[in-house]
Amino acid sequence: MFALFWLIDTLLGLVKLAVFVGVILSWLVAFNVINAYQPFVRSVLSFLDAVTEPLLRPFRQIVPSLGGMDISPILLLLAIHFLQILIRTSVAPIFGVYGY
Repeated sequence: MFALFWLIDTLLGLVKLAVFVGVILSWLVAFNVINAYQPFVRSVLSFLDAVTEPLLRPFRQIVPSLGGMDISPILLLLAIHFLQILIRTSVAPIFGVYGY
């Protein structure tokens, strides 16, 4: 059981990292720091979009953009962090898994 909870927690952490990197890259593209037409950058952006967009879509439908600023990644990061804390403190101890 320890391995299962560790795997779930690690996957949630990787999704948080993907959201954070996607936000940073979108800012860099918006301010013309990196060129989105380069093949490597395009492939990274399309991968991050494929991973994060299905998770961000429900938040974007609920919360409209505020003056052109999209706060759905912040809400997704908060939701994932809440889920990690819930698993660590409430769900895992039920199964006898502590301190991972």
